[in-house]
Amino acid sequence: LQGDHVLNPGTEAMIGAAATREAAVLVPIVARAEEASILLTTRSAALRKHSGQIAFPGGAVDPGDRSAEAAALREAEEEIGLTADHVETLGRLPSYLSSTGYRIVPVLSIVRPGFGLKLNPDEVDDAFEVPLAFLMDAANHRLESREWRGVARTFYTMPFGDRYIWGVTAGILRSLYESCLLYTSPSPRDQRGS
Repeated sequence: LQGDHVLNPGTEAMIGAAATREAAVLVPIVARAEEASILLTTRSAALRKHSGQIAFPGGAVDPGDRSAEAAALREAEEEIGLTADHVETLGRLPSYLSSTGYRIVPVLSIVRPGFGLKLNPDEVDDAFEVPLAFLMDAANHRLESREWRGVARTFYTMPFGDRYIWGVTAGILRSLYESCLLYTSPSPRDQRGS
């Protein structure tokens, strides 16, 4: 289980008790021939919570959603017009507990190029792609801290040009990076050469 508590020991109980709301986000890897990328959004500056922040398409799991995958796909279509016929879901990354009270299921997916986007201006100001290679390079992962509700909090950031990717979004990207390491690191047997 990933989350804000991993970098902020001592907050597990507070976050765990608060994280009662289920959410899902689509982690959309765009399979471009020249270079794979991740599709991200900039939340509307008019939103009450997390306005202007960079995020994955996603949101709360509704009672009518049959799964986290269905919720993530529905939200992606509602927010940016990305339709399910361009998306192949691959699986789930570890759930992410946010300090704002959400248990987020990141749904890893491949997006076929050729899709069109239609942004919902009530929710999203912008949609853009960041090269997957940039996001999966640990040299681009920074740890920063700031005070939040009177407590110093540590979080990942991945600045990309004038885009400031941080918080939950950067934490989920870091989880993707760590998951890739698990599957690409040689096993002890491979290292022995047997």
